[in-house]
Amino acid sequence: MPSPPVVLSIAGYDPSSGAGITADIKTAAAHGCYAVTCITALTAQSTQGVFAVEALRPGLVNQTLEVLLEDLEIAAVRIGMLGSTEVAAAVLSFLGGHKLPNVVLDPVLRSSSGTPLLDERGLDLLRDMLPLCDVITPNIAESAILSGAEPIPENSSWDAVLPEVRRLAARLHHLGAKTVVITGGHLTPANDLLSDWRSGKPHEEVFPGERIPSRSTHGTGCAFATAIACQLAFGKELREAVRAAKEYVRKAILAAYPLGKGTGPVNHFG
Repeated sequence: MPSPPVVLSIAGYDPSSGAGITADIKTAAAHGCYAVTCITALTAQSTQGVFAVEALRPGLVNQTLEVLLEDLEIAAVRIGMLGSTEVAAAVLSFLGGHKLPNVVLDPVLRSSSGTPLLDERGLDLLRDMLPLCDVITPNIAESAILSGAEPIPENSSWDAVLPEVRRLAARLHHLGAKTVVITGGHLTPANDLLSDWRSGKPHEEVFPGERIPSRSTHGTGCAFATAIACQLAFGKELREAVRAAKEYVRKAILAAYPLGKGTGPVNHFG
């Protein structure tokens, strides 16, 4: 039996398994991939929020990444929460020292409950990381923070703010991002914008979406980014990968079952 594609997840540990490393493992398994992981930070977290964050030693993060790369053929990478400036520096150095395929950066800057997960210096290092990644998948708020732009209010009309979303994508390209997928889950309707500069000229595509009434939406960004990485690991073309990942998340929300007292997880095997 042939081995499945190996997808490396570099992210934080969510003990409620809605997001982060354990969610990435489930997403990879659902796509027929094999997940290997490098934990960047531990959290005290439940469906009700993030209550504490403790970053790992950057030396251990670097060693983990090096031994995995030496041992395995990595087909794709998903980078999520980094947790500290020091860890961000270690991951940046690792990416700069190795040519890894299909690197998908999900710039996790704060939890869905509002807890900051990276400081200003770490944010600068994240910007330095953009040219080393193949795809970045920020939501509207993360796009504004990364690009230093004014935030777009939640629940805005997609048509009304589309020019601003395009400007956010342009600013991220100016920072070195090759391909940007800005997710609009908090807009109406919940469309996503893909902006691609890899060919030397801009290409844009809007992926239509819908707002699904659900309290089981924790970790949707992680699932989306990891699903893209898995699709790319199988050799799918970028737009096809984004389209399939969006559909995967939609089905995962619809198939979710209630867990916990707060915002529960999606059903990664839905």
